[in-house]
Amino acid sequence: MKPFKYIVILACAVFFTSCNAQETTKTIDAKTFSDKIAQTPSAQIIDVRTPQEFSSYHLDNAINIDWLGNSFEKEVAKLDPKKPVFIYCKSGGRSQSAHEKLNQLGFTTVYEMKGGILKWEAAGLAKSSDKVIGMTMEEYTKITTSDKKVLINFYAEWCAPCKKMAPYIKTMQTELANDITIIRIDADKNKTLMSELKISELPTLLFYEGAKVKWQKSGYITEVDLKKQIQ
Repeated sequence: MKPFKYIVILACAVFFTSCNAQETTKTIDAKTFSDKIAQTPSAQIIDVRTPQEFSSYHLDNAINIDWLGNSFEKEVAKLDPKKPVFIYCKSGGRSQSAHEKLNQLGFTTVYEMKGGILKWEAAGLAKSSDKVIGMTMEEYTKITTSDKKVLINFYAEWCAPCKKMAPYIKTMQTELANDITIIRIDADKNKTLMSELKISELPTLLFYEGAKVKWQKSGYITEVDLKKQIQ
């Protein structure tokens, strides 16, 4: 019986040791992400967007390691896998893939920002600037204040659902021109407006009637379902 008892004790010890060594990998909201960074000395922050996106705006002290580039693994190998790593992208797709890869590479503590920079800006965490990027709220209000119904489509060139919806929305712009004004707005070129409207997901559709929002949708929607909402 004694050998069996020792085996049980040894098995329990191994179990608890492995539990304590489990990696901490979490997807957290923008505010928690910000707080975690502030609590972490010399935080390793990775922006996995393209260099062009990174140059337009990025978190303080972040380094750019493009997930879509050819040297992601080579670059992250320069980091300390035993220290916390914070990753983000534009809206969450690329950072999710990078998160999984970091787990595979042995990084034990990884924090991914849910919703990416879009959620960061919508939460008011981006540094304020007097420079207006793109359309102003005044210009936007003029567009949506119309005798006709107005459908606004916020999109981005890198957004997969946006690309899927683009062909039929462009067709609708012509087909429904007599009754509805349909306007597509590039989110990356109109960051000030995105922030002021607190739009944190793409694509986003806003349907105006009498200068008031009558319907709003974030995420993919079929042409049939969209027409049901606006006609």
